[in-house]
Amino acid sequence: MSGTDVLDPAPKNPWDRFGWLMAVVWLVFLVYPVIELLRTPAPLGWVVVGWAALALFVVLYVGGFARGLRTQSGLGRPVDHGQWIVFGALMVCAAATIPAVGGNALSFLPFIMSFASYGLTRPAHWLTTTGAVLVTGLSVLLLPDGWDYSAVLIIIVILGVVNTVSTWLIIRSAIAEQLGLELATSQGREAVARDVHDLIGHSLTVVRLKAQLAHRLIDTDPERAKTELADIEALTAEAISGVRATVTGARAATLADQLTASTAALRAGGIEPVVDGDPAMLSPAQGLTAGWILREATTNILRHAAASTVTVRLRPGLLAVQDDGRGAGSSEGNGVRGMRERAAAAGARFQLTGGESGGTLVEVMW
Repeated sequence: MSGTDVLDPAPKNPWDRFGWLMAVVWLVFLVYPVIELLRTPAPLGWVVVGWAALALFVVLYVGGFARGLRTQSGLGRPVDHGQWIVFGALMVCAAATIPAVGGNALSFLPFIMSFASYGLTRPAHWLTTTGAVLVTGLSVLLLPDGWDYSAVLIIIVILGVVNTVSTWLIIRSAIAEQLGLELATSQGREAVARDVHDLIGHSLTVVRLKAQLAHRLIDTDPERAKTELADIEALTAEAISGVRATVTGARAATLADQLTASTAALRAGGIEPVVDGDPAMLSPAQGLTAGWILREATTNILRHAAASTVTVRLRPGLLAVQDDGRGAGSSEGNGVRGMRERAAAAGARFQLTGGESGGTLVEVMW
């Protein structure tokens, strides 16, 4: 892929569109080579070369700066090959002005340093900054009028420090932003996986129970078996729709809906549900979390509890699900961990204990 292939024709923000204006503002410091070209005693040929090199330097610097913004080159990101060509051309242009402007060619170094710092790699930044300090320092010490350029040396040293600190902060900020994005993506994937696990686990458990019931009834009570098969079809369609909505982040079943679905699933499994309280006692936000936990608790009871009765108690800021089955095991499975995580995310306290008369008690308290 060539450099022009990766150009972004539609900058994403105003800085990408107009950031090159900052490069134009700093060009005022090229006034020293301009003044020297106007008064230099150098041969006319070198003066023409100097003016041409200065003009090309300006075009390359501004164009390279704008190009770097569009291609997102440098500062921890891959550098487009064309930027290295621009960098080399900038140094050639600066060197071409030396016969005409002499030591004033040092005025090009701050621009070359900044281009390397913000548009290339960290090694390029360090090499260019170190080289610029050494070249300017030697010029101050060795040229006959070297002390005239001591101010340039001070500017280059200060600019080197500023570029080092600012680019380091920019890179660290970009890394932190990327880590934050990766963390948010990871958490989002975990949330979707948990939602799908809860939804599919519950639905498949109910489908399995109804399929077993339909198998037993198909010879003795065909009409009842047809009803169970119709329920299986409806549950399958609901599960598919739920997974699609969960993946797109749009699923938000109410606690009342889930309570109806859970009581129907328990009855289908031969378990008598008892509801004590009204779903309206919980706020909509609490009800959303409570509905997911009720779904998972129902699934666990149907799979593992061998219970005969389940009591769902609803109070302001409380959901409690009590069964009279064999009790919870010593280790937590994915379902219990999912319930605990959901409660924590909603600012609630999750508790899983044994009931007073055996079985398991699941409580979520706000």
